[in-house]
Amino acid sequence: MEAHPGPGGDAALLGFARALRAAGVDASAERVHAFLRAVGELRPGMRADVYWAGRLTLCGGRDDLERYERVFAAYFDGAVPNGRTLTSAPPPRLRLVVRDGPVPRGAARPDRQPAPPAAALASSAEVLRHRDVAELDPAEREQLRRLVAAFALRGETRRSARRRPARRGPVDPRRTVRELLRGGGEPARLHRHTRADRPRRVVLLVDVSGSMAPYADVLLRFAHAAALPRAERGARTEVFTIGTRLTRVTRELSHRDPDLAMSALAAAVPDWRGGTRLGELLREFLDHWGQRGMARGAVVVLLSDGWERGDPELLGAQMRRLHRLAHRVIWANPRKARPGYAPLAAGMAAALPSVDAFVEGHSLAALERLAAVVRGAGPAPVEGAERA
Repeated sequence: MEAHPGPGGDAALLGFARALRAAGVDASAERVHAFLRAVGELRPGMRADVYWAGRLTLCGGRDDLERYERVFAAYFDGAVPNGRTLTSAPPPRLRLVVRDGPVPRGAARPDRQPAPPAAALASSAEVLRHRDVAELDPAEREQLRRLVAAFALRGETRRSARRRPARRGPVDPRRTVRELLRGGGEPARLHRHTRADRPRRVVLLVDVSGSMAPYADVLLRFAHAAALPRAERGARTEVFTIGTRLTRVTRELSHRDPDLAMSALAAAVPDWRGGTRLGELLREFLDHWGQRGMARGAVVVLLSDGWERGDPELLGAQMRRLHRLAHRVIWANPRKARPGYAPLAAGMAAALPSVDAFVEGHSLAALERLAAVVRGAGPAPVEGAERA
């Protein structure tokens, strides 16, 4: 057994760290470096060694443990050491280690099925991250669904009007006076506060028309992972489907089980694999939801190939209206990754001037980049985009 996973193994383990970041685990560069060193000192081909090396170096708190186990199970082909379920892992127990010796007569040696090397499984998952969703077979789609289920999507942070206690910052007069009153007027420590940062609301508009059929399932599962109500997010993610109708599906995606959520969504959406009326449906969204405040100051993401059956000029006008309301408008197009692609479709060409970021959406790696753009990082603004 080699002492270090080697360049290929390192690439696979770095892909695992990227998947953890996409799931919301704060796997910083220092933590990743410590993880690679720990794996090199242990046995990189053993799942258990890779698991514990990553768990002890990449997780920063109790909140990261469940996410870590879910990503590990999906990335390493559903394998969690010791056959445990996907819950918070207990701390390792001390074990009695005996020296190797002759096996007593009548005692059978335990038959252990050799498991595939962890680096090899990670390499396959790393390759899967960059594959086009439309080209995957059923087994690969199932593994991709497990990886997508561990996603976390946070909007770009903004300064809130609310304040929180802090060690530095302006003096908090109310807390300071209350402290003085409790002490009978005796001198007391000055309490300070500062503005709190909150993530912006994220609104996802997912195209479920016929031209988006190869990608709709994965994109909706991505939306499900983003829409789950989690306390650490601080701002709710809203999800709509667009095709020939506009359907709000945030409630259907509130089920924690992805398959239950997909079943509820399938029953609620009446226009699967139909046509596309982007301009009319975007106007309906703005009239009934966006203008009331859902899109105001939010990060709005359209996941669509841009094929429009209606009037492209109407779509362009509604995109300009959306751009004035939203903080940022992001368009993720699965067709953008194809060689020689150009936004020549009438709908895409009409919408592009009002888009702040135009990204791909064909693979897991593309969705990870999309999540980074939603957080405020990512590619430069689209050329010719309007400015508010």
